Amino acid sequence: MKLTWNKNPKKRSRGVVTNFPDLPFEKESPETHSSQRQFLEDDSKRRQLDSSEVGLNHEKFDLESKNLAESFRAQGDKLAEEGKYQEALGKWEAALNLVPENAVLHEQKAQVLLELGDAWKALKAATRATEIDPSWAEAWTTLGRAQLNFGEPDSAIRSFESAISINAESSEAKDDLQTAKQLIQKREQLQTSGQDTDTKRFVVSDKNIEPN
Repeated sequence: MKLTWNKNPKKRSRGVVTNFPDLPFEKESPETHSSQRQFLEDDSKRRQLDSSEVGLNHEKFDLESKNLAESFRAQGDKLAEEGKYQEALGKWEAALNLVPENAVLHEQKAQVLLELGDAWKALKAATRATEIDPSWAEAWTTLGRAQLNFGEPDSAIRSFESAISINAESSEAKDDLQTAKQLIQKREQLQTSGQDTDTKRFVVSDKNIEPN
């Protein structure tokens, strides 16, 4: 129900009107009080019914949004499995417009963005997944991979360690942690050999350790 506020500068307030004590409506009869009381009771019931209807409509809208988001997610999953990554991203973005706090969708986005070589966007998506669900080990693993591919092995180590602290049996996080540590060792070797290592950035592809 849409309510609008009618701004009428010419409307006089009740306080101004009742400054005149001899007006006929200054003293109200018992019948008037009874009518007002009945009106207030009816109005209260009407408001309760309106609130109940709004709540039901809101729940219905939420359910429809979740169902539609799930449909988009499933379509995106199928497209990703077929290697159609851009199309998959489009479906997942549509789902996220409906359920923006879905950690799984953000993590899936990050994985596909890594496949497409966009490490920066993958890092942002994975970071959002860990913010929404900080107790999800897989999200931390994906974030670590994004950080590795973005050239930040130090940050990646912390992410992989977070994943392992949540799930000590995660072989993926353990393997990736070793990769990140090897990158750090490679960087230190370059520094001690006097080679130009102005930056701490490395590019990771298929776990081949190559300085950028």
